[in-house]
Amino acid sequence: MSKSPNWGRLPALAITNVFNYLDHQDRLNASTVCWHWRSVIFQPRFFNRIQFDVAREHNKKNGFFLQKLAHIVREVKISFDSCNLYDVELTTEILYKLSKSARLLSLTILPKYATLVTPGRFYSEEEWNYILKLFVQPLKALLNRSNPPLRVLDLGCSEILALHASDFLTCTAKPQYLEELGLATVKQDPGHYPLGLVEPTLFEKCSSLRVLSLDYDILCDELLHTLQLLPLRQLIVHVHGIDEDHPEVSEAAWASFRSRNPQAELHLTLVCAYEAVDILHSHILRPSMPLSHLKVLFCERINCEALEYLSRHYKETLTSMVWIDSMRIEEYRNVMEMVLRTEQDPLVMMAWRCKKLQEIVIHGYVLDPHNLVGVSRLRGRELRLLEVSRVDLSISSVMMAPFIEEISTQLGKKWCPLDAKTLPPALGFYPVSDEPSPCYINQQKQLIYSAQRMCLKT
Repeated sequence: MSKSPNWGRLPALAITNVFNYLDHQDRLNASTVCWHWRSVIFQPRFFNRIQFDVAREHNKKNGFFLQKLAHIVREVKISFDSCNLYDVELTTEILYKLSKSARLLSLTILPKYATLVTPGRFYSEEEWNYILKLFVQPLKALLNRSNPPLRVLDLGCSEILALHASDFLTCTAKPQYLEELGLATVKQDPGHYPLGLVEPTLFEKCSSLRVLSLDYDILCDELLHTLQLLPLRQLIVHVHGIDEDHPEVSEAAWASFRSRNPQAELHLTLVCAYEAVDILHSHILRPSMPLSHLKVLFCERINCEALEYLSRHYKETLTSMVWIDSMRIEEYRNVMEMVLRTEQDPLVMMAWRCKKLQEIVIHGYVLDPHNLVGVSRLRGRELRLLEVSRVDLSISSVMMAPFIEEISTQLGKKWCPLDAKTLPPALGFYPVSDEPSPCYINQQKQLIYSAQRMCLKT
């Protein structure tokens, strides 16, 4: 009698060949057959990327990832509660382990909050040394590695890590291999923060850089002239405060950048920029900007002149316009003072002139449903997203039904304004007091947190 095959003793090469025919989930299921099959699955060809979700309840899973996968994957993301000291220190353990990896090409750090908790005081020498030891050193070790060189580094909008940007670029062994670099931030206090300095010459050798994010504070004509020599496809700029000594980026510099990089897209994001939002159209926007995405988050007012500026100057480039402020549902006074009602509604003009416009998102303002119908008719099904949360309060739900039906018909899909149940929690808050009460401070932190999440989706 012939014996039945012992599947547990198949050569590793044969099992590998079988695994090659399976998708990832089926491969994982097959690896549960026995210990031998399980051991074969831990190969670089079967695991390209992993994400660490740092928390006590995930310690076992993360420990397994560190033991079995950290040394073979090429792409890693680490999300963690940056206000929890225990999670912060667990994250640094992962970073030190990854700094010894011989295969890692891409690292993204995703702190959940703008701040990074430390045992010391904010921006004290003790905190600086703590960050230097636990975060900066392993990151510099990765960048200093020449074989293989790191291709992607994203600091996840971390304010304090971005202050070391100059050190990171200086220690990079092979900057010519960097393809994506995320240095833009969300500030813990948008009105008062230290300015990081990055010499434009540090970018000169980044000859493969396709995606770069940075803060407007370090952007200048000289830096833009350096960046125009790179093969950039996305330049992401975050605006917070506007320092009185900051030199405005000139129209000539943007024109030169655009002519040298005709494929580059500019993503401009204002984050709690309470003063910059008023001078957006006069001091920040320039006609030659290759602006494709504008995102204004929690700046507490709308700038209709800036919206009009968009429709006049970015007819061939603008694809997305997001303007988000928060409001408390039961309070309309502050909102009603800023209703979008001008002789020519800027949203309608934008929909008419900007031929590539695919996304309009506005929260925190009351909009005229007639104008929303006009927007939907002008853009039709090319408008992939039209998201608002408030329409004219004088119109009843019965009277609103024909507007909703018409907009749905024009967009080719069911549409309606978002309500209190579908809005993110932070959008239900409207700052009505400058008193630094614990409640107000917590609400401000929630706004910063929401802004950071939205920036990371850029």
